[in-house]
Amino acid sequence: MRLLRLPGVYRPQGDTHLLTEVLSDSGLRRGGRVLDVGTGTGALAVAAVRAGAGSVVAVDVSVPAVVTASINTLLRGMPVRVAHGDALEGFGGERFDAVVSNPPYVPSDADEVPARGAARAWEAGRGGRALLDRLCGLAPDLLSPGGILLVVHSDLSDVDLTLRQLRRRGMHASVVAQRRQGFGPVLRARAPMLERCGLIEPGQRDEELVVVRGERQG
Repeated sequence: MRLLRLPGVYRPQGDTHLLTEVLSDSGLRRGGRVLDVGTGTGALAVAAVRAGAGSVVAVDVSVPAVVTASINTLLRGMPVRVAHGDALEGFGGERFDAVVSNPPYVPSDADEVPARGAARAWEAGRGGRALLDRLCGLAPDLLSPGGILLVVHSDLSDVDLTLRQLRRRGMHASVVAQRRQGFGPVLRARAPMLERCGLIEPGQRDEELVVVRGERQG
């Protein structure tokens, strides 16, 4: 998929591609409504329409990402509404048949996450769960009965915790796809910190990407 990408917008990589593959085979209800949390280039919004979505709301806190996703979906004439802001705060009153997200999940040695800049696409605080914890807690409130959550993140960010949090909210949750890949530039640069924190073994320079599927009952 060829997509326009403005400077500072996260480039679709292995995690986006893995989630796109899962989304295409997810059994998404034809004509359903989809929320794309942290849309970036709009790659997942495009994939959702191709998978049968009737409408998509694609949200990002980055203005360049909003412009990029708007252009990429408009050029394709797709039923996508792109919005600027925090999807986990601004859409509590709406319900969707699916929520998809490739959130920031790279662990750092600081609790704070950046308020601006390209690093917002990957920086996720200690443990890499600054957005993941919020997403797991709010997902059932964003989904219609029977709706699904599809979220991709690294095994460095505690996949078991994602599963437990979703199950505590009454959702069925399971790992539906996994893929091993080498570290990119960001993880390579902070490998010594990850080793000190016990998140990787000494000398380890790869991670496992995981897609978690959660299903709201009803």
